[in-house]
Amino acid sequence: MAINTQVHLQAPAKINLFLHVLGQRVDGYHELQSVFRTINLFDQLTITVGRSQGEVELRCSSDLGPAEENLAYRAAEALREHACVDFGARISLDKFIPIGAGLGGGSSDAAAVLIGLNTLWGLDLPDRELSLLGARLGADIPFFIESGDAWVSGIGDELQALNLPEAWYVLVYPGVVVPTGRIFSDPDLTRDSVPRTIARFLADPKQEKWLNDLERVAIGHYPEIGRAKNWLSREGAVKMSGSGSSVFAQVESEAEGQEIVSRLPSEWRGFVVQAGCVPSLQRQMTKQVARSGRDLNGGEANDSDILG
Repeated sequence: MAINTQVHLQAPAKINLFLHVLGQRVDGYHELQSVFRTINLFDQLTITVGRSQGEVELRCSSDLGPAEENLAYRAAEALREHACVDFGARISLDKFIPIGAGLGGGSSDAAAVLIGLNTLWGLDLPDRELSLLGARLGADIPFFIESGDAWVSGIGDELQALNLPEAWYVLVYPGVVVPTGRIFSDPDLTRDSVPRTIARFLADPKQEKWLNDLERVAIGHYPEIGRAKNWLSREGAVKMSGSGSSVFAQVESEAEGQEIVSRLPSEWRGFVVQAGCVPSLQRQMTKQVARSGRDLNGGEANDSDILG
């Protein structure tokens, strides 16, 4: 039975170091190859539960639309149905990851809800089962359940863990909300990229050939993405993340990134983010359970208890 009745989780964003579209399946989904990295830009979730019957309630800013359409809410309801339970939950969501920016914020929020409620409701479902459940809601959700760095294939649900070095990035959000479906449904989208291998990527991950196939179509629909890319390209190689609209460039240090952001046009938002050191949702959950157990037992939790 779960110890906690409330947890606080930081749901990380991600960037795509490249994104190739290999083809389109008969069911309409696209076969992809990509490398995902979690970055230290987070949404904040507080999840509170009781062990009695109740409803799922999501509290978030009104500009996110109806709660019932939010991935975090849908994840909670899907878990209730899957596990055949009628426990309630109150989810408070504070958004800091820009919406429609290709950073996976909604999927990360959903993963946080699945991981949090799996513990709080005492379900003890394995990660693989949570990932399969999450994949029905969004192709990126399994990645956020695993977290870290990953080579991504299939429709985005096949993951092979990578161990990439820590790195700093400047991330620019040009204030454009991009519907993913619009980009993938565009008839001009390239859908015949040649499959690559992990070994080839690891041998030279900075090659210009590691492109985002969605970029040209996204810029065609939303020229502001192109303007942001052109501005940031003065600092180095720039790529778009996911289906847009954010673009990013790797920098040598946090200080260099902050200097670049200080010159950003006022109509855009800039972030200096780090990858390779972002605590996974599972690690966050483990630490909170260990801390709760320490408090209840009146003892001290050692490092191995907290890190799992």
